[in-house]
Amino acid sequence: MTRAAALLISGAFGIAFACMSLTAQAPPRPLTIDAIYGHGSLLGDQPAELTWSPDGKHLTYLDGGELIDLDPGTGKPHVLVSRAKMAPLMTGGGSERDRDHRSRYSMASYIWAPDSEHMLFDSDGHLWLYDLRNGVGLQMGFSGAASGDDPKFSPDGNSISFIRDHGLAVIHLHETGTPPAMLAPAPNPATLCGQVDWVYEEELDVRSNYFWSPDSRNLAFLQMNETQVPQYPLTDWIPVHATVDTQRYPQPGDANPDVRVGVVSAKGGRVSWIRLPLDPGQDYIPRFGWADDKTLWIETLTRDQKQRDLFFANPGAGDAHLALEIKDDKFLDENYDVSVGKGAIVLTNWTDGHNHLYLYSYDEHHPTDGPAKLEKQLTSGSFEVSDVYRVDFDHKFVDYASNEGNVLEQQLWQVSFDGTRRQLSSGAGFHDGNFAPEGDGFVDKQSARLDPPAYRLCQSAEKCGVFWQTRALEPYGLHAPEQLAIKAHDGTTLYATVLLPADATNPASAPLIVNPYGGPGPQEVANRWSDALLFDELLAEHGFAVLHADNRGTGMRGRDFAQAAYHNFGPVQLEDQLTAVDAVLAKYPQLDPQRLGWWGWSWGGSFTLYAMTHSDRFRAGIAVAPVTDWRDYDSIYTERYMGLPTQNVDGYRDDSVVNSAANLKGRLLLAHGTGDDNVHIENTVQFVQQLIEAGIPYDLQIYPRKTHSINGPDARTHLYDRILAQFEQYLKPSIE
Repeated sequence: MTRAAALLISGAFGIAFACMSLTAQAPPRPLTIDAIYGHGSLLGDQPAELTWSPDGKHLTYLDGGELIDLDPGTGKPHVLVSRAKMAPLMTGGGSERDRDHRSRYSMASYIWAPDSEHMLFDSDGHLWLYDLRNGVGLQMGFSGAASGDDPKFSPDGNSISFIRDHGLAVIHLHETGTPPAMLAPAPNPATLCGQVDWVYEEELDVRSNYFWSPDSRNLAFLQMNETQVPQYPLTDWIPVHATVDTQRYPQPGDANPDVRVGVVSAKGGRVSWIRLPLDPGQDYIPRFGWADDKTLWIETLTRDQKQRDLFFANPGAGDAHLALEIKDDKFLDENYDVSVGKGAIVLTNWTDGHNHLYLYSYDEHHPTDGPAKLEKQLTSGSFEVSDVYRVDFDHKFVDYASNEGNVLEQQLWQVSFDGTRRQLSSGAGFHDGNFAPEGDGFVDKQSARLDPPAYRLCQSAEKCGVFWQTRALEPYGLHAPEQLAIKAHDGTTLYATVLLPADATNPASAPLIVNPYGGPGPQEVANRWSDALLFDELLAEHGFAVLHADNRGTGMRGRDFAQAAYHNFGPVQLEDQLTAVDAVLAKYPQLDPQRLGWWGWSWGGSFTLYAMTHSDRFRAGIAVAPVTDWRDYDSIYTERYMGLPTQNVDGYRDDSVVNSAANLKGRLLLAHGTGDDNVHIENTVQFVQQLIEAGIPYDLQIYPRKTHSINGPDARTHLYDRILAQFEQYLKPSIE
């Protein structure tokens, strides 16, 4: 779909709705795997990398190779940088892993300069400074080679910093002809100065490890010494001579990166190191930044993730002073974001049982003189605060999202530092926000279970207009799954959906496929759009019913619900899923209890294996990129829930499916990418070895070079064809 076809300005609604009645009369178009995965998104090109300019006068996004500028005042779009001019700025390329990381971790391909008249384009580490006034792009960095990663403008706009060869470099734009300078070079290949390593990026949601001081004179950075962190080999077997790329990857009980915060002048010189009470090679620094020109704030986290502390430090003095601490008996909520400035600290935690906003105060003029004071719990109630989009310290308010009022939906809210709250979004479904640096403007991305995202530009909460939505799915006549509320064995309400085949009317005429994620964090059952619905619809068109259920241990239901996963990676989750299966079998006699299937990806893939080795009810299953031994996964994630292997020997043994492989029931398909740097392929290999020793047949599908996402039209269509074929072969009635 072209941008013009997908773009809807407010005044075009009459025509759009008039056409809908005609479309609805046509027979639904059947879905195919090629249509879903083979040619880009069925939704068309959604606005990508929505970014406000610092002055709030531009809202830009990428669309089909062009950079579009949306006037915040009128809502009218125009091309800011044409496709022809964008082409040399966005050369693409890079390895499969590089492309996956840029997509998975939302690495920006462009940033605005503080003057709102220049932009910096990042094309796989090649940096281009683009002047919007004359349309000229100038490549920055080291002669001809890739410039670097994680580029940033200094607050005054006179310098550009970036990561180069694991160290921190800077270009001073006003010093014409002067090459970039390395401010904090890495002393060896195992040390990162300002660069984020994989485990911090994946498990602590760290997107940058260095920051400019507000006065543009200094940079604070995190140094990560990974010398003691074990290395994992990622092998590429496609070349005639195979190559190996090693990855620093701490597994449970291994040494973690040894971390410390340093400050260096933008002109270079000696690094000042902050002294923190950390256990070397054990504890974490999830977040840090500048409270003012001369004061750093630094957040630390103990290895067991039961204590989170916030410190203030003066780089000249070196010592850090404790401002506040948060503790939990099991594990803390995994959101470690903090906002600090002008005497106020805003953060979230689930101390009262749900994730809420808290406001602290400190002495703005002497931050290191004493502890911070809890001023107010800004939100409270039986709901979860999720994203915090903006903290405005000048006007004393916070823009955030929560599921207040409906645990299956999300709305946008604003709360003042005095506790006064107001809802900014309206309408059923799921709302995600993108707020202007100043003022009342924001983008509201709204979706519902059968409604793909619609993007609204709001000048205020009361004045919004749609600037992008799609009608591309109308010809397919998608069906809504039925929403269910089921009681777990302990009385907890579990939410689920079931999608039935349209022609399943006779008793036991339809197989049932269970497709949970089941692990900590995600909430799958919600009133929002998910691309997974398209494959569910295809399965229904092929005669399968599909069940999704969120068991205890998943997210957005409060601390106790999430902490059901503490030292429990299998039993409670399977109990809840089987409860959901029994509930839908009892409610829908057209479902065949003898033809049950299960499939999942990542934690969901592990869950598939756990279900098929701890129950004899499932005739067929697919596990994509599963963890099969929790000792094989990374330290931060696994230890948060399972603790150290030496302290939870029984849990690591019993909940790792490699140890129960001999009990496998049903026909299994394993799928894994050989380049997966998240869940390494050793997991699948180890499980296969146990199946061989037990004499159990299996099917295996590998995807050369592919990472955890197994991205790309060829790989995705092949994978989903295999999933469909597995269920067609083993869950459909045999033909006599």
